[in-house]
Amino acid sequence: MPLNIKISNFEGPFDLLLHLIKKNEMDIYDIKIHDITNQYLQYLKEMEELDLEIASEFIVIAATLIEAKSKLLLPKPKQNEVAVELDDPRKEIIDRLVEYRKYKLAAEFFKQKEAEQGITFSKKPEIIEDKKIVDNNDIFKNISILDLYNLYSSLMKKYLSKINTSNVIQNQIPLDNFKIEDKMLLIDEIINNEGRFYFSNIIKESSSKIEVVVTFLALLELIKLKTVKIYQEDNFYEILIERIQENG
Repeated sequence: MPLNIKISNFEGPFDLLLHLIKKNEMDIYDIKIHDITNQYLQYLKEMEELDLEIASEFIVIAATLIEAKSKLLLPKPKQNEVAVELDDPRKEIIDRLVEYRKYKLAAEFFKQKEAEQGITFSKKPEIIEDKKIVDNNDIFKNISILDLYNLYSSLMKKYLSKINTSNVIQNQIPLDNFKIEDKMLLIDEIINNEGRFYFSNIIKESSSKIEVVVTFLALLELIKLKTVKIYQEDNFYEILIERIQENG
């Protein structure tokens, strides 16, 4: 099992290198090996002064940085840019840093998800009892043909009453049966007498849905003209109408 070594708040040498790159605002793909090497060695020196045991992996990376630094100081023969990029002594360090950063970001992502999971509450399992299967023969038990006939007649009366009710829009709608202007006068008259009232009070007297719609349009027109104002505590709550008081 590998040993997880943590020195001076850095979990391994690559964690320290990423810190130095971020601190110096460098591009991870174009690090200044001279500055990074000097600062890295300075950290190791401070650990020695504090009598801290330096792990071998820190020393290996220090040697790699020094080797890359020395290669960059050596004069190079002229060659094309592609070859220069391939022979870059920093490439090994950069590749390993990029790979390490990927795993570090992935670990932080899963750590955040783990923390979020800790504050979620799932529904506890419940025992669902099997409902007794109803025998269709029991539905009509003790029910006679006369009872069924009476039930059918009752349902038909309700249905016919519903389709004939005045609140259902008829196939033929009389033109100009209700006018917005008339409803505006009606609302104005009611508000003069009562001061304020609920919209539901006025639509109770409506004979059809068309009249309700026209009344509502009249109310919107009065609001547009800043004659009245309305209040509604929440969606589908009662609409309270009152007159806007003129200044002076």
